[in-house]
Amino acid sequence: MSIPTTGGPGTVRLTVAQAVVAYLSRQYSIADGRRRRLVPATLGIFGHGNVAGIGQALDQLFDDMPFVQGRNEQNLVHVATAFAKATKRHATLAVTASIGPGALNMVTGAGLATVNRLPVLLLPGDIYATRRQGPVLQQLQHPVEADVSVNDAFRPVSRFFDRVTRPEALLTALPAAMRVLTDPVETGAVALSLPQDVQSEAYEWPLEMFVERDWVIRRPAPDDEEVAEVARLLASARKPLIIAGGGVVYSEATAELEELAETVGAPVAETFAGKGAVQTRRWWQVGGIGLEGTPATNALAREADLVLTVGSRLTDFATGSQSLFQNPAVRFASINVNRHDGNRLGATGITADAGRALAALADVVRAAGIFPDPVWRRRAETLVGEWTPVRAAALDPDTSWDRATLAPDADVVPETGAVLTQPQLIGLLQEQAQAGDTIIAAAGGPPGDLQKVWDATEGRFAHLEFGFSCMGYEIPAALGVRLAEPDRSRRVLSFIGDGTFLMAPTELVTAAQEQLPLTVVVAENHGYQVIHRLQMGRSGSEFGNEFRYRAGRLDLTGDKAAAQPRLEGEYLGVDLAEVGAGLGARAIRARTAAEVREALAETRHQEGPVVIVVPVRPHVDLPGAGAWWDVAPAEVSTSETVDALRAEYEQGLALQRWFG
Repeated sequence: MSIPTTGGPGTVRLTVAQAVVAYLSRQYSIADGRRRRLVPATLGIFGHGNVAGIGQALDQLFDDMPFVQGRNEQNLVHVATAFAKATKRHATLAVTASIGPGALNMVTGAGLATVNRLPVLLLPGDIYATRRQGPVLQQLQHPVEADVSVNDAFRPVSRFFDRVTRPEALLTALPAAMRVLTDPVETGAVALSLPQDVQSEAYEWPLEMFVERDWVIRRPAPDDEEVAEVARLLASARKPLIIAGGGVVYSEATAELEELAETVGAPVAETFAGKGAVQTRRWWQVGGIGLEGTPATNALAREADLVLTVGSRLTDFATGSQSLFQNPAVRFASINVNRHDGNRLGATGITADAGRALAALADVVRAAGIFPDPVWRRRAETLVGEWTPVRAAALDPDTSWDRATLAPDADVVPETGAVLTQPQLIGLLQEQAQAGDTIIAAAGGPPGDLQKVWDATEGRFAHLEFGFSCMGYEIPAALGVRLAEPDRSRRVLSFIGDGTFLMAPTELVTAAQEQLPLTVVVAENHGYQVIHRLQMGRSGSEFGNEFRYRAGRLDLTGDKAAAQPRLEGEYLGVDLAEVGAGLGARAIRARTAAEVREALAETRHQEGPVVIVVPVRPHVDLPGAGAWWDVAPAEVSTSETVDALRAEYEQGLALQRWFG
């Protein structure tokens, strides 16, 4: 390591920033006997709040801690989060930013990481600890709390926060940060706020601080009595259902999950984070659950008399806002490493690692002689059998456009010249997907559609971020997944709408700079169309969600209210392919199924980023899931349509149940 050797006996003299970088370069995670760097690189953008401290340290210690330059701080946190998810939470990346807006840009990314229980390490610069210079550029001065800076915004969205106002504080702050990053119960965003003057301050550090250290990612064992209690519930159940969440994926517990499903004859549904938890095509693999699940899965959920949730926190999308489980005798059980998450719906819980708990439960179930119920199996097979041809018809890219067949429930379908529908585009992506490929989606229509119809078995990985539903995650996430997956024969593909692409395309430049092969497929449907769909179902009219020119000019100078022109002109004329090309990607516009197939095939081994823009027909969606969602129409309005939708909503409220 290229660090100074000056210092007293048993010490080394380094700046705070140099100590942070040197320390991080010597931290390792241990998971299932595999040892790897816990923080193998740092991402960032430099400003006056971090360039002389962290920037100098990264320059000096570059061989030990590589640096990746980014375009937007929020995006860089997404890169680190996706890297952590792709490595099953065994590693993450650090992200540094300057004070003020640079630091504050990271807060959204921190919230996403914490909501999704994914580890990221944030190193935001902060205002001077000495304060004699203040107020400094980009400092927010609080009139009452003089020690507050914008970095205090990290507190509610972080699992650990510390402001390092003295060098020696690092001696406890850094180990505490590593503990949270490697604890599956506590993990999330970790923010170490570093005042810019303190970063450059030198200190005599004990050499022991820079000895390599291993952090074991624990797999807590289940309690025998908790396992026995859940086994008793399974023994009395005639219609059991398993819901697999992200904890199954992070624990790499697919084999144990599949064994339990086979043993007890329980259909397995998947949440967004749990997509791909089942890798084997069997009768009990029924797909997504909830608002964007399949009609078959949701019908089984309504009938189930026991619901066993594994590694999920059960958001309103999964439970249909607590309306999905309608069997009067339904009971709940859970397996979760986090007791707080495992206690949802008043479940009888096993607090343990998903893999170890599933294995123990399967052993007890076999010993107790619990067998599948053939009637329940036939019911699952019947429901899935009814859904299968509906799914196939919606995804068939070679079916000619027919409103009655492909969009019977849509409102007016504008004529845009598009040939394909978004479901048909997904069918093409599915057709081209190979084992080892990863498809990424996070907000808008794509994650819901993939949850409903994507086949993530046999090694076709689905990376769906829908805990925070954060637009702009998808392209940075592709960078994170690619950095974690160096095998370039495996495609990393982000599937997004034009709204997301226009919001945050700039990390394509980073992908080009780093020569990272990734594919971005943009479904061009001229708007925030998934919210248009929700809007139509809650207010009955479109407002502010489609990308249209304003039909005239706004007049904001008058003293009196006047009729103003709305966003009701023609669709915007934006060339998304040119945008992608201008940011360093190879860009292709593909209209037909044949053109999409050709574009996907010829770019599979492309070096650097690829953007494929595909026009799709607006307002054409997959068949509904048959689940209710608690989004309330206006209780008072001047519209009969809104009044009717409100009455319909209030009928839905009667479906909600409280479980405790």
